Amino acid sequence: MSLERAEHGDELLTRLGSLTAQARELAELQRSQVELALALQRGMLPRDLPSAGRLHLAVRYVPACHGLNVGGDWYDAFAMPDGRIGLSIGDVQGHNIEAAAFMGQVRVGLRALASVTSEPGELLSRTNDLLLTLGTDLFATCTFIRLDPSTGVLESARAGHIPHIWATADGKSGIAEDEGGPPLGIQHGTCYPVTRYQLTTGGVFVMLTDGVVEGPSLSVEDGLQQVVRLAGIAAVAGMEADALAEGVMKVAESVGHEDDAAVLVVGHDGPFAQP
Repeated sequence: MSLERAEHGDELLTRLGSLTAQARELAELQRSQVELALALQRGMLPRDLPSAGRLHLAVRYVPACHGLNVGGDWYDAFAMPDGRIGLSIGDVQGHNIEAAAFMGQVRVGLRALASVTSEPGELLSRTNDLLLTLGTDLFATCTFIRLDPSTGVLESARAGHIPHIWATADGKSGIAEDEGGPPLGIQHGTCYPVTRYQLTTGGVFVMLTDGVVEGPSLSVEDGLQQVVRLAGIAAVAGMEADALAEGVMKVAESVGHEDDAAVLVVGHDGPFAQP
């Protein structure tokens, strides 16, 4: 009996060792996938932000890296051939390496098509149709803004994304109320309305992803209102765009989950030409 028990014990130890080795291999694979996704995310984000006159841009980005919870949030800012500046921010559905790769395709598609048309609504429509040709089940929410740095005029189109926040130096602030359209990659031939805004001297616009303002511990409505208050205080106090971006990102720490979080702040501290 003792011999049989010993053999049985040896068999259990062998099985346990095999399961441990398999678990270790799986953990290594998962870690490699996360590292690859994070590298894709960082590699696809712009290294430099455009500058023009007394325009100030500031960004903050914190990727999710809890387990396999790697998402596809992005921001972008680039100079266009006509001298205006393109600003985009968005969020790909899903939290895996495919989402991170799809994020890169969306961002590159927006940049490439902006050389064909810089009109925000048409740009989102063309990008939407392009993504549908890729044959993926993923989709992305996005806001694209065309900014004229000489006049402060912003033209915005939104594809299923949360609205941006605005504030002026005279104490007014709020949530943008543009109509918007469905996310990118859902339906062919979608049209995206364009809303025109005016950036005033000392004013700010805050573009963000839902990872900043929504989670188990914070509703999106409450999160957006927190950002409205921060933006209002920043505009009145003449706070630098970089400091406001840092303050907005602090809101993400209270949402109660691990998710990508991106913030892009636009500010201006000088007079504009007449539009």
